[in-house]
Amino acid sequence: MGRVDATQRLGGRVADAEALWYDLARWPAFVEGFEAVESVEHGWPREGGELTWRSIPAGRGRVTERVTRHEVRRGQESQVADDQLTGTQTVSLRPLEEGCEIKLVLDYRLKAGPLMAVVDLLFVRRAVRASLRRTLAEFARELAGAGRRM
Repeated sequence: MGRVDATQRLGGRVADAEALWYDLARWPAFVEGFEAVESVEHGWPREGGELTWRSIPAGRGRVTERVTRHEVRRGQESQVADDQLTGTQTVSLRPLEEGCEIKLVLDYRLKAGPLMAVVDLLFVRRAVRASLRRTLAEFARELAGAGRRM
């Protein structure tokens, strides 16, 4: 099983970061590879909620997220699946003395056979980590821009 994570310091409050993170209309601005929401069910982003979205053609394909834990102003844990992997994704928010911090963790298992472990170590893990980092960097820019518009 692979594990990747990324952390980003943010200006602003946890409440503002949380509002942006769960605003699906704004995902095209920061979620790498995101194209469109297919469905939102059962009170997403709360526990038990489900989200299905589609990536750009060169991306992950169809992605499903089922929320297993949600704490207001703290974060969310979801079971995720796409064409190539299944796993658990955790987003955590925490206040800092100045601003706040967001952290994404993805614990995953590739769906393909045992040789994929080598491919994972050499290529996949690095690419997924880089994607998480780019998503959080864009998220920070979007959050900073939202603060200027308010």
